[in-house]
Amino acid sequence: MKPKNSIQQRRSFLKNSTALIAGATLLGPSVFGAPSFLNFTTQPNSKIKGVQLGLITYSFRTMPNQSAEATLQYILDTGINAVELMGDPAEQYAGKPESPVNRMAFYGLMRRKRNNELNDEEEKEFIEMQSKLEAYSKTVAAWRATVSMDKFVALRKMYNDAGVNIYAFKPNAFGKDNTDEEINWGMKAAKALGASHVTLEHPSDDAHTLKLGQMAEKHDVFVAYHGHEQQTPTFWDTALEQSSHNALNLDLGHFVAAGNEAPLEIVKAKHSHIKSMHLKDRQTPEHNKGNVLWGTGDTPIVEVLQLMRDNKYTFPATIELEYDIPEGSDAVQEVKKCLAYAKKALES
Repeated sequence: MKPKNSIQQRRSFLKNSTALIAGATLLGPSVFGAPSFLNFTTQPNSKIKGVQLGLITYSFRTMPNQSAEATLQYILDTGINAVELMGDPAEQYAGKPESPVNRMAFYGLMRRKRNNELNDEEEKEFIEMQSKLEAYSKTVAAWRATVSMDKFVALRKMYNDAGVNIYAFKPNAFGKDNTDEEINWGMKAAKALGASHVTLEHPSDDAHTLKLGQMAEKHDVFVAYHGHEQQTPTFWDTALEQSSHNALNLDLGHFVAAGNEAPLEIVKAKHSHIKSMHLKDRQTPEHNKGNVLWGTGDTPIVEVLQLMRDNKYTFPATIELEYDIPEGSDAVQEVKKCLAYAKKALES
């Protein structure tokens, strides 16, 4: 548990950060090389005091248009210049067959199931969606086996021309149910997008992390494993021992919600293996584990950002918007608030 004055300090950050929200919605002529429908006046810059602030595009899951182009505009509107790109926008851009399942509805049910909040009717709906997705996954596997990398190269250029770097790629392609061809495809696509690493949920399977690490070595990319409340200080140790290309996609908010004490210590101990770190504000088990507005929970966001700044850690700090969006706002506006909070922390 952190000292009370530390929590009060972070809450004062939240109050003061609203004045620092990065930029209004960007309007004006487009930069040369980017599509003409993308509106912005200057290229974004979210590298503050040597710390690269990024975001995972999962944060925009509630926005109406999920295309790669619309996602890029959302990113530009926040003022962020580096991202962990979810698979759907990139694959849709490359021509992936359309899913029979509403993505937003499925994510909502999946999140509630993770928190044991589904009633019987919702559980049945979730199972039906899973069944449809299993059949759809075979169609996608066949598509991935033949699709060219040209569209992924073109997407990278579109993002780069607008000033946005893709540092990580997270398609649903690296699980135990995916074929070796899909895993190879995902790593090739990551390289084409310019990403240094792919991210996935830790499979809790030593044989699979060994396999992924060995395959990553051949493609010269890293596999960064994400965790939720199963994270512990030793959670990644076996995977790290298996391959120099296995790494961490630490989630500090989930780490706190799992009840781990001294969350800054995992960053200090594993910093050389962290390829990117998710930031969100969650509460400890004593405070009901909530996903809350930044500065009102128990995650030491200010402290970890200042730790990264002072120790010159180079991995990105990835904003992940998971708290409920207030009425009258949207994901873009809330990400901007998170970015302002982080910027205030780094400039203090």
